[in-house]
Amino acid sequence: MLLVLAVFLFLLFFGMPVAFAIGISGLFFFLTTPEVPLSIAVQRTLTTSQSFTMLAIPLFIFAGHLMNSTGITKRLIKLADVLTGHMYGNLAQVSVVLSTLMGGVSGSAVADAAMQSRILGPDMVRKGYKPAYGAAINGVSSLITATIPPSMGLILYGSIGEVSIGRLFAAGILPGIMMMIALMIAVSYTSRRNRYLPEREKPPGIKEVLVALKDGIWALLFPVILIVGIRYGIFTPSESGAFAAVYAIFVGMVIYKDLTWKRLWETVQNSAVDIGAVMLIISVSGIFGYGIVYDNVTRSLSEIISGITQNPYALLGVIILALIIAGMFVETTVVTLLLTPIFVPIVTSVGIDPVHFGLIMMTVTTFGIITPPMGVSLFTVSQIMGCSPQDTVKEAIPFYIAIFAVVAIMVFFPDFILFIPDVVFGE
Repeated sequence: MLLVLAVFLFLLFFGMPVAFAIGISGLFFFLTTPEVPLSIAVQRTLTTSQSFTMLAIPLFIFAGHLMNSTGITKRLIKLADVLTGHMYGNLAQVSVVLSTLMGGVSGSAVADAAMQSRILGPDMVRKGYKPAYGAAINGVSSLITATIPPSMGLILYGSIGEVSIGRLFAAGILPGIMMMIALMIAVSYTSRRNRYLPEREKPPGIKEVLVALKDGIWALLFPVILIVGIRYGIFTPSESGAFAAVYAIFVGMVIYKDLTWKRLWETVQNSAVDIGAVMLIISVSGIFGYGIVYDNVTRSLSEIISGITQNPYALLGVIILALIIAGMFVETTVVTLLLTPIFVPIVTSVGIDPVHFGLIMMTVTTFGIITPPMGVSLFTVSQIMGCSPQDTVKEAIPFYIAIFAVVAIMVFFPDFILFIPDVVFGE
């Protein structure tokens, strides 16, 4: 399996698309293991994508595109602006609050980062913000969408690790809010230093907040309806994806009336491109995953890591370091697909709740999208904002520190993460 991993990294290094790198390296395993029939590679490619739970992923991607086409995004920006207009670094604060509000809408950190850079970026530059600073906060704040439901990463983790997606969704709420607070503090500190002054002198009045809240209430209700619906058996996590799409169409066409038939067709086309890319990666990962199981990689790694330490905190430290390194070089979806079946048995063997670990894993893994050398969001936001990735990383250092402070709290205070799941679903 080490040779297969070497082939995978070699192909990635020379710029091959991730899906093809996984598929070719997985096929290489079958070619070098003659006792395993090659037909299994085809079977694994098909069966991986034919999971009922996995059906939630394309449905939520479609729902996210729909909600971005209904005018919900611009209403959430207005709400975020009203709430933060009196703070230092107003536009940067809008980025943080918007990411928190958008977590229940887009579910994708990369999409969130790109969207905010396009919408907020020009105003940031016009009002004197450094382009790299804008890129940094738009990129790092998008990590909140890895925790706020419905997170694509949590759906993947729950599906592969056989962990309750409903509990994962509920567990993501408090860490997401905590991440928002930590980043807002970091923005306030850096904005005072850079003299990014507030837009208004006074905080908003109650009436102003209620008016903005009324416009954005349909987006804010979305994650609540999902969790309540899953908790009371109204729909399964997969069915909740279908509900999300219908909900978005209803809000766009009936309530806001911003979703026309033409825009709906464009949304379907854009969604098909994103769904195709994600599902191709998921499908071919089945080939790679079979090799991991066949060669007992899970058991071997478990024995190695368990041999290092049996202390849950030290074990989490080792795994977090491995996830950070993996996230720097490999796309988040791939890391989740390949490492979840390896790490979940390890952490559960020492008494760590898989829901607790899932929130830590997805936060740390998603962190790789805004770090060098291969961070997808890092290069995306830097290109949109017209600055170098190196400058973006320099400006992002205070925000990196804020994220790791939250991760530390998540590691040492598991009851904080599990509080809402235990209240909603029971211990």
